[in-house]
Amino acid sequence: MHCPYCHNDDSRVVDSRTAEDGAAIRRRRQCPECSRRFTTTETATLQVQKRSGVLEPFSRAKVAAGVRKACQGRPVSEDDLALLAQTVEDAVRAVGNPELPAHEVGMAILGPLRKLDEVAYLRFASVYRGFESLEDFEAEVALLRIERESNADLISSAEVEISITSTAHDSSDHASQARSASRQPNN
Repeated sequence: MHCPYCHNDDSRVVDSRTAEDGAAIRRRRQCPECSRRFTTTETATLQVQKRSGVLEPFSRAKVAAGVRKACQGRPVSEDDLALLAQTVEDAVRAVGNPELPAHEVGMAILGPLRKLDEVAYLRFASVYRGFESLEDFEAEVALLRIERESNADLISSAEVEISITSTAHDSSDHASQARSASRQPNN
């Protein structure tokens, strides 16, 4: 590593720490020539291959900017967009490839965006998947409705199970209270 002050070709690592939740390593270095210290940050590069074949570094900011367009006029905050971009980055890094097609980044955006805002999801999906007709939108809306209904059924059955458990628990409490009341002598 070149010293940024005297341009010496050598430097010594004084301290190393993880940064950005383990996604980077921050190193404190010292130049043996001028004795000045400087900091470097090392990250594993993740390259996105565009349709044209050009490689460019993955950018959370670019993910957030693309999703921001789909979220215009929707109740989605900048924090929501930052969290979505982080989720997408985590998902694409988990694949383990240093290079991935832009299509995979788009696919990684769709899931978290669907959970964040369904209207923004439809907007993004319509451009990303190239919807060409009203039928394309209708099919996607139908899938969203089916998913929502199946989630509602799961929640409803969980509520019924909680209600049954709660009722059984309340019944056993009432029965034990009645037994202990019948055992107490009358004053």
